[in-house]
Amino acid sequence: MAADLLGFVVLGFSLSVPVGAITIEMVKRGMHGGFWPAWFVGLGGMSADILLMLLIYFGIAAMLMTAAAQTVMWSIGFIVLVYLGMDSIRSAAAPFDLDPGRRAGNKSLAACFWSGFAIAISNPLNILFWVGIYGAVLSSTLQGKSGGSVLFYSSAIFIGIAIWDAIVAAAVHFGKNFAGHKFMKVFSICAGFALIGFGLYFGWQALQNILASFV
Repeated sequence: MAADLLGFVVLGFSLSVPVGAITIEMVKRGMHGGFWPAWFVGLGGMSADILLMLLIYFGIAAMLMTAAAQTVMWSIGFIVLVYLGMDSIRSAAAPFDLDPGRRAGNKSLAACFWSGFAIAISNPLNILFWVGIYGAVLSSTLQGKSGGSVLFYSSAIFIGIAIWDAIVAAAVHFGKNFAGHKFMKVFSICAGFALIGFGLYFGWQALQNILASFV
């Protein structure tokens, strides 16, 4: 049992390592506010992942795989990521807080949480990812286990994700104190363009789906 749980923790950790829009947003927020803003972005993304996992577990994910649903999600992802990217570029002109003891307010942390949630929940690639990974886990590793056991083992995946998010948030929190204002401004601009790039890709996918519906 312990070995199986550890395996799921390692799986969740490994799945989080590839750099994507969530990681970029975590680093960007962390550069501005430290550990807690970055951590709350990760919490938002993880909450969206938990929701997707439950939808897959209860067999509702098929509704999200339709062309219409994917077009809507691609479009929302385009809007969310382009907005966040532009906000990152715009925020490069604002002063950066280099005081590690200063924490963001509740409103700011809520904004960080919902930005992470919006990025994760509006990304069809994330849904396809969970359908492929978690669907495979359900059909193989967890065969013969009861419903409660399946959810118990599945929750270990998010322990691994949370560990990775904490590592990223801590690295940014302590690393930003060694980076100058100029570096952080440049990074904020680069992160903004990266998020816009993700957003434009989402928009292109939405446009292709829309055009395909007329063919």
